Amino acid sequence: MEDGRLIAGCGVAWDGENVMDQIRMGVIGCTGRGGIAQAWHKPGGRSVVVGAADVSEGALGWFKEHVNPDGFVTTDHRELLARKDIDAIAVTSPDWTHEQYVCDAFEAGKHVFTEKPMAITVEGCDRMLRAWLNSGRKFMVGFNMRYMNIFRVMKDVVDSGEIGEVKVVWVRHFVGHGGEWYYHDWHAASKYSTGLLLQKASHDIDMIHWITGQYGVRVAASGGLDYYGGDAPNDLRCPACEKKDTCVEFQDVARAAENKRNLCVYRQEVDVEDNSVLMMELDGGIKATYMQCHFTPDYCRNYTFIGTEGRLENLDDNRRVIVRLRDRSNRWKNLAHRDVEVKPAKGGHGGADPLVCTDFIDMLLNDTRPVATPLAGRMSVAVGVTATQSIRNGWAAMTVPPVPEDIRDRVF
Repeated sequence: MEDGRLIAGCGVAWDGENVMDQIRMGVIGCTGRGGIAQAWHKPGGRSVVVGAADVSEGALGWFKEHVNPDGFVTTDHRELLARKDIDAIAVTSPDWTHEQYVCDAFEAGKHVFTEKPMAITVEGCDRMLRAWLNSGRKFMVGFNMRYMNIFRVMKDVVDSGEIGEVKVVWVRHFVGHGGEWYYHDWHAASKYSTGLLLQKASHDIDMIHWITGQYGVRVAASGGLDYYGGDAPNDLRCPACEKKDTCVEFQDVARAAENKRNLCVYRQEVDVEDNSVLMMELDGGIKATYMQCHFTPDYCRNYTFIGTEGRLENLDDNRRVIVRLRDRSNRWKNLAHRDVEVKPAKGGHGGADPLVCTDFIDMLLNDTRPVATPLAGRMSVAVGVTATQSIRNGWAAMTVPPVPEDIRDRVF
């Protein structure tokens, strides 16, 4: 029997040595997205978090306090991976570390969950895919927007054929709190993130791919660093700044101490675009545009899908979807329409985080196919990276790197 496959009729998984009815997990990266470990730690349930690794002693302390006070902790992820009492690893550390941690976990024989974006380069994604395929283990990428009710409703409408064949997609992303979330820390340096058209937009690019059922093949993008960045010292932090009483981007002392996102947003090292426009052609000829801005005063994602029979759009970000259909008898005057109220859900990211965690455990114990696949993770990064290259090469039209043949033959 192949390792990690379902034992027919048993509803439990085989790890190559033992039958499992509870997954023992380790987490690399304890704070930030690492907080979802709380949803996996169910000592009386199907998963338990038995250990964690983080370069910060403070983060390990948080894990002990909020997840498992008896868990093993270490500042060296290799010590965590060496443990025989761990079946699966969740990589929730900063983006530029995903590639190495994921590959190391597969080499250690662990199943792996990784947060998005899968990596910050296309080559990194392909290395991860090869490590996965060679390991015989299972792999899932944490695209939590696939689990949000608003986007599930939109996908259901498109899949039903109600608006016909999708031809055009428009997405606008108003990133309120852009400074607080992205320019006060490592996200603002391209060496750690490549750019926010990858880091932040990886969700939106994936939504375009998922809802249309097609991957991007050609891109052209424009953008700029028009608000953040400047000549402030790279080590300047808000609490020590002489302009803290007047700066609109100031992080108050208590909050800055809590999340450590208090580097000056106008520092010299900031080199990622704070606004961008992406034009994309997908398989099958679908045209899509994506716009992102980090200095807008409000936060909202607005999606529009236009098909041969109608239009689908979300309003109020996550509470209502509208559908407008063409009337063949008088198509330009009479529009059939309906509004869909989206049910609220409990849990982080609009109720998505608990579902993401459940999906990972279902994949391991019940051999189900996850909603988000490793291939989807790779293609989201491929579009984001290529679009960022387009911006930095004068809006050049560029082809998205296809999946290498040695990988494609094994995942399609």
